[in-house]
Amino acid sequence: AFHEVRLAAEGEGIARAMTLAMKDAGVEPGDVGYLNAHGTATVMNDAYETAAIRHAFGSAADALRISSTKSMTGHLLGAAGSLEAAITIMAMNHGMLPPTINLEHADLECDLDYIPNDARQSRVDIAMSNSMGFGGHNVSLVFSRIGNL
Repeated sequence: AFHEVRLAAEGEGIARAMTLAMKDAGVEPGDVGYLNAHGTATVMNDAYETAAIRHAFGSAADALRISSTKSMTGHLLGAAGSLEAAITIMAMNHGMLPPTINLEHADLECDLDYIPNDARQSRVDIAMSNSMGFGGHNVSLVFSRIGNL
């Protein structure tokens, strides 16, 4: 744990969770086609998660499609991770990546493809879902279509 409520600088904990999840799943950063970000639309969270994605994915971060479904559901606290995991799986199954709604003016530090405002049709074989909690509890889950891992 880092702090009761604050994130570690530059999202170090979530970067480690993403890196370890990919290692455990046996995938490379470029294999992941979609990421359901924790994305709470707070300055600190979004900037640190962007930095963490850049750290974990390296140059593959620029091609990664990302959205925050909290923009549509709100933050469901303890239920957020399970719902976002289910949405990630549904996005893979339906070939439709959910948008980050109401994204009108992105922070300059949040310079990745956050699928603004409109869903995007795309086949994804491997996806990831991030969840962060108070006290430094960070979880990244990797999902794959059967036969892709």
